[in-house]
Amino acid sequence: MLNKPVLAESLVVFVIVLCVHAVVWDRYSWCAVALAVQAFYVQFKWDRLLQLGGAVFQFRTAANSGLLPASMVIPLLGIVMKERCKTAGIVYFERFGIVVASTGMLVALFLSVIAVGITKPVPTNTCILTGVAGSIIIYTMKHSLTVSEVIEVLEVLLIFVYLSMILLYLLPRCFTPGEALLVLGGISFVLNQLIKRSLTVIEGRGDPIDFFLLVAVVGVILLGLFFTVLFMFMDSGTWISSMFFHMMTAVLGLGVIMPWLYRLIQRNPLFWLLQFLFQTQTRVYLLVYWTFLAASACGIVFYQNAKRSSESKKHQASTITRKYFHFIVVATYVPGLIYDRQLLYVAAVLCLAVFIFLEYIRYFRIKPFGQTLRHLLSLFLDERDSGPLILTHIYLLLGMSLPVWLFPRSCAPKGTLSGAGVLVPYSGVLAVGVGDTIASVFGSTMGEIKWPGTKKTVEGTMTAIFAQIIAVALILIFDSGVYLNSSYAWILASVSLVSLLEASTTQIDNLLLPLYLQILFM
Repeated sequence: MLNKPVLAESLVVFVIVLCVHAVVWDRYSWCAVALAVQAFYVQFKWDRLLQLGGAVFQFRTAANSGLLPASMVIPLLGIVMKERCKTAGIVYFERFGIVVASTGMLVALFLSVIAVGITKPVPTNTCILTGVAGSIIIYTMKHSLTVSEVIEVLEVLLIFVYLSMILLYLLPRCFTPGEALLVLGGISFVLNQLIKRSLTVIEGRGDPIDFFLLVAVVGVILLGLFFTVLFMFMDSGTWISSMFFHMMTAVLGLGVIMPWLYRLIQRNPLFWLLQFLFQTQTRVYLLVYWTFLAASACGIVFYQNAKRSSESKKHQASTITRKYFHFIVVATYVPGLIYDRQLLYVAAVLCLAVFIFLEYIRYFRIKPFGQTLRHLLSLFLDERDSGPLILTHIYLLLGMSLPVWLFPRSCAPKGTLSGAGVLVPYSGVLAVGVGDTIASVFGSTMGEIKWPGTKKTVEGTMTAIFAQIIAVALILIFDSGVYLNSSYAWILASVSLVSLLEASTTQIDNLLLPLYLQILFM
């Protein structure tokens, strides 16, 4: 039987789905509602499999499956993107939104079929629900997608299947089923887009910063897969292996990734990047400021480790200490969002690549910094880092960056978005940087009334809602490009729903909350 937090989480997700489709009701709405209902029931099966150890792979044990909230993210993103671009009259991206929504539904349905298939005895009612939802989705896709779009959807599904088999085997206990759906589904879509654009590249078509994101994400993932396979046959902690690691990184970076990016942007990637970063004086000031903040974050890590005495090796950093990094990230992103969003876009991509590369060094114990990184970061581990990888800081960066990367720039030329839509790039700052941080700090220090079945407090949730409303008011004051029109009630409802989701979910909130807030704002 589902516990109270899971029921509360599911209720909030259903309300979000209905809110979105109350504004945008079309043929895809039936698909989304059918997918949500069957995902709710399949959650029972996944949770039971996780409790009994009957899942095919080893998933993170300190959380429920999270199938329902994860299943709805990509389809809802596609639907709101379709509507936004349809309003702007951009047919290409309207069709792209339909492909995104169809892909998300099919991938989520596939994960549900897996759960139903390995459950013994076979759950008849859940099978019927999954079959009905699948029939509705496939029927709608048949009458909505062209042949080339159907092929694209199936390509992403195929990539997802293979990536899931490889990464879930290599990285046990790093994800819940829902987190795997989000992360691996996103990587699959990025990889498919990069292959598609590489085969049909046309000079002058496409924004270089979009290509930079695609190549950087796929490049670091392929780098990790290459070294994972390699170090199965040799000890990664020796100096010879470490020298080989650095040498092969340089070879793959300069020999594969750089030429790939050159083909897409039709210019030298290094020269383009340097020219882009130092193009204006504002960008130089922002880069200096961000360098100072990065040094401050490193200083916090070193200071907290220096405080750790030899008698308390198992001591972990407190919740408030970990939230220091949330404040630093807010201080990093807000000036970028106000003064230069393109620079923030590229800087976030570079930061993501550096974070993942440093995690490779820590995970493989690459000399000379691998063991040092293991020692320094062990202080900040929590129950969500139960697998071999430490992913919470990467999830924090993704949660802040995804609303910036996924902002529909082509469908909102010269700031034509109005109402809550103008706050889409701020979704990460509001949901994670302000809401989650304030809820955690105030809830852990002053909260007394707990939500049923959780450690989260009512006081923390209410304070988070209030803090996000204040943050929206400050954005209105300092960002002259933000004009809310008459969307205050919708913004309050969106912030409240996402804060309630934060109070009830056991998934990685740094990743989940900004995406749902972005969906509601769009």
